[in-house]
Amino acid sequence: MEPPSGPASRRHVPWNRLLLAGTNVWSLVLALGFKQDQTSPCPHGAYTLWGGRQTSREIKSVLAVSLLTFWTPPTTAQPTIETVPLLAAEGSDVLLLAHNVTKNPLGYAWYRGERVDNTQLIGSCRVATNLTTKGPAHSGSETLYPNGTLLIQSVTQEDTGSYTLLVTKDDLQTERQTGHLHVHPVLPTPVITSNNSNPWEHKDTVVLTCGPETQNTSYTWWISNQSLPKSTRLELSEDKRTLKVVTVTRKEKGPYVCETRNPVSISHSDPFTLDVLYPVVRPSLQAGNTTVPEHEGPVVLTCLTDETGVSIRWLFKGQSLLLAERMTLSSDSSTLTIDPVSREDAGGYQCEVSNRGNSSRSGPLRLRVTWRENARALRVGAITGIVIGVLLVLTLLAVLGCFIFLHRGNWPPASTSGRGPSGSSVSQASLPDARPPAPIYQELLHPDTDVYCNISHKADVGP
Repeated sequence: MEPPSGPASRRHVPWNRLLLAGTNVWSLVLALGFKQDQTSPCPHGAYTLWGGRQTSREIKSVLAVSLLTFWTPPTTAQPTIETVPLLAAEGSDVLLLAHNVTKNPLGYAWYRGERVDNTQLIGSCRVATNLTTKGPAHSGSETLYPNGTLLIQSVTQEDTGSYTLLVTKDDLQTERQTGHLHVHPVLPTPVITSNNSNPWEHKDTVVLTCGPETQNTSYTWWISNQSLPKSTRLELSEDKRTLKVVTVTRKEKGPYVCETRNPVSISHSDPFTLDVLYPVVRPSLQAGNTTVPEHEGPVVLTCLTDETGVSIRWLFKGQSLLLAERMTLSSDSSTLTIDPVSREDAGGYQCEVSNRGNSSRSGPLRLRVTWRENARALRVGAITGIVIGVLLVLTLLAVLGCFIFLHRGNWPPASTSGRGPSGSSVSQASLPDARPPAPIYQELLHPDTDVYCNISHKADVGP
């Protein structure tokens, strides 16, 4: 049999009982102390109550009030539905507890929605036999207990809505109550997105968005682990899901964090930092010593810049520097160390700083490397030079001695008479290859090595 569509009123009195009571109305009148006054001129007579006189109309009014007082049943508490937990998170288990239910009921039935509709029946339970029957609206996650409690496991947002409990009492009367379930989603980790990944300082406006968008969610922004400062260049949308940074500067680069919150969960995004572009100031290059002997060191070159968040690159003779085993860079690449120094390291060095927008190079710094020949080569060269020098000196001395001997020694005058074996005189013209005398400096510059061949060994011998 289909359950009744509504509960009975607590002040409703069955008519059969009321009619049965009507036959004893006069008995009730007498029980209440009324008696008829025969001397009353009223057509319907008058009745006296505890010594007073009342008309029949007054008696009827008193009787009506008495009947209502007599037949009003005692007031009982209405059933209530409690949701446990009150704030249901998606994926959790939820109990719909029934309170103030009539003792010893015949059974319970749960429905989806606010009406008793058999097409929305989740399940029913007969208390006497503990028999549970599933209805058309049963999804497989509901369990009905004999005390009227409904368990919903692993709730989803589709389970949000109203649930109606129908209780059938032992006199076949029914009472019902409706409860409500709201399932809140567990918020995912939000993600910050930007409309401009490389804004230029003092030029571009950046719009940051916290997503995804979810219902019944509040949004809060943080910058550098602080709440947003009051600034005319920071603008929040009405739902606070979007943050606009007008004419961004390096001070507003972040990092930014977006917080999402609903009644059952709180979530934070990963830090998001803006890559603000700006012109790079030209760096400078310095070294402790720019002239270094070979195989000594170290030589430390330092790239000086006031910029932050830039990358540093080294150049040698205008080309990107290829690091040798003797070279090391600091962790931020601002310092180049060469130890020991080789003659191949001599040349011009530069450093270049850059960001995602532009770059700038320092002026060149020239490193000079000095070196000496090896000791053995030095000794051989010195000895060879000494020998050659001694030979040249000896040669010059020999030539000079010959020259002096020829010009200052016992040499016949230019014209003389003598007696030879033939008794004839010998003149200068008769000597072979005779030539006029030359200045002494010409003889030194151009010595005649054949002078010994021109000397005559047949001189005149006196008697």
